[in-house]
Amino acid sequence: MWDLAEDPVSNTLIETFYNAGKPVAAVCHGPAVLHHAMFNGEPIVKGKRVTGFTNTEEEAVHLTEIVPFLVEDELKRLGGHFEKVTDWQPLAIVDGHLITGQNPASSTAAAQELIKLLALPKVSAG
Repeated sequence: MWDLAEDPVSNTLIETFYNAGKPVAAVCHGPAVLHHAMFNGEPIVKGKRVTGFTNTEEEAVHLTEIVPFLVEDELKRLGGHFEKVTDWQPLAIVDGHLITGQNPASSTAAAQELIKLLALPKVSAG
């Protein structure tokens, strides 16, 4: 959250992949990398179903005052339709070619969804 979310090279790479219709996947605090990522002048997550580390999970690990921003709040601020399940339970969401996972327990489900997308013919951006 202090590095990749603010790194212009990483941001350009995410945007380039997404704009080319390639899958973009992030789990837990990983969706923080979508913080500055844009598509057609709007945040990539705007109008998308997304998830990531929840505010209550952040509170449970006592990092609410440490992290530069809360993933759940930021995805909502950017216009994402944030979804979550009970803390520490797995949740992976696919919306177009964007895949997000709620927490570490979501890694397997998100990876399985990524494999499914990679097996499909190229998808269009959006």
